[in-house]
Amino acid sequence: MNIEELREFCLSIKGASESFPFDEYTLVFKVMNKMFLYFSLSPKNNEFFANMKCDPEKSEELREQYDGIDFGYHSDKKYWISVYLNKDVPDPLIKDLINHSVSEVIKKLPIKKQNEYNNEI
Repeated sequence: MNIEELREFCLSIKGASESFPFDEYTLVFKVMNKMFLYFSLSPKNNEFFANMKCDPEKSEELREQYDGIDFGYHSDKKYWISVYLNKDVPDPLIKDLINHSVSEVIKKLPIKKQNEYNNEI
C-alpha cells in the first residue's frame, strides 16, 4: 500500500475528514472530530508509516507477529501503533487496522455521540 492508497481508504471511512492541524507535512484523519490515523507526507528513513489507535492487547500481539508494526511514533505507545506500509504487513490487515482504529475512537465517545455516528452519519 502506498500513501495515496492509504489516504483514499481513510477517506472512504464513514464520516472521515482530513486536515493538517500540526504542520504542512502531517496528514490527520478524524471521525467525530477525533483522530484515528495520521501520517507524514515525508518518509522517515525512506519509509512511510501510519500511526493509528489500537487496543493494547491487540497491539502487543501484532508487534510480535510483524516487523512492520511498532509502538506509535510520537504518540501514546499504549494506545497507538505505527504501521510501516512497505514492510511485512499485508494491505488487507492495514485496512482492518484502520477500521479497528475507527472503532477504538468511536467506543471512547459518549453514548450519545456513538449512537449519532452509528445511526446518522
